[in-house]
Amino acid sequence: MKIVVCMKQVPNTNEVKINPKTGTLIREGVPSIINPDDKNALEEAIKLKEQNSGTVTVLTMGPPQADYALREALAMGADEAILLSDRVFAGADSWATSLALAKAVQKIGSYDLIFCGRQAIDGDTAQVGPELAEHLNLPQVTYVKKIISLNAGKVVVERAMEDGHEVIECKLPAVLTAVKELNVPRYPSVGGIVDAFSEKKPAVWNGEYIGANPEEMGLKGSPTQVKRTFTPPVKGVGKMLSGTPKEAVTTLIQELREKHIL
Repeated sequence: MKIVVCMKQVPNTNEVKINPKTGTLIREGVPSIINPDDKNALEEAIKLKEQNSGTVTVLTMGPPQADYALREALAMGADEAILLSDRVFAGADSWATSLALAKAVQKIGSYDLIFCGRQAIDGDTAQVGPELAEHLNLPQVTYVKKIISLNAGKVVVERAMEDGHEVIECKLPAVLTAVKELNVPRYPSVGGIVDAFSEKKPAVWNGEYIGANPEEMGLKGSPTQVKRTFTPPVKGVGKMLSGTPKEAVTTLIQELREKHIL
């Protein structure tokens, strides 16, 4: 079984700040991590590889420093890593990103499953996985919380919904997007870390190598553009109520009545 995992290196959004003058994210000095949902996708791919034999290839698009995220994926148990890095990819929205990833997947060749995280914490669009499936003309199941079975060219999964769940059977190859309930990602082993940072090396592919049309990549190929990013103004200051639970509730009810909420 051959599995491809598309992942993204993102800034740790708990520490991201916005430049008030330019409206852009301040990334200098902000640590980068593997997008959490993508880590769940990677963990499930590695588990399936261990259960069914095969290989796991991780794929990401980003600047050269995304190499570190790929090495972490290798340390967790991935077999190969590919970094799409080229100026032609700069400024890509979800559509252009998914198209570049699709070109790279086609370059990889044969595969049985493609895993993506549900969404990235720096954009929260949840669009790249479904768009990747459309570019490749593959069936897709989003919000996968459990792999029930995998055999005979089919996968049966449980899909999370707002008010319940669905059990879906899907033909392979297919694209699945993972949610955090799917699993708990493993920690890299000591041996895995040594191999990932000394023996193994992610491959670096540019736009020309994957046969990408520059007019369809990056900013040129992006139908959506972010015009402004800003931090909403603080509407009020929080207040802590002290005393016993009964006293706190009494005070809360009194203040809500004063504000005409009750």
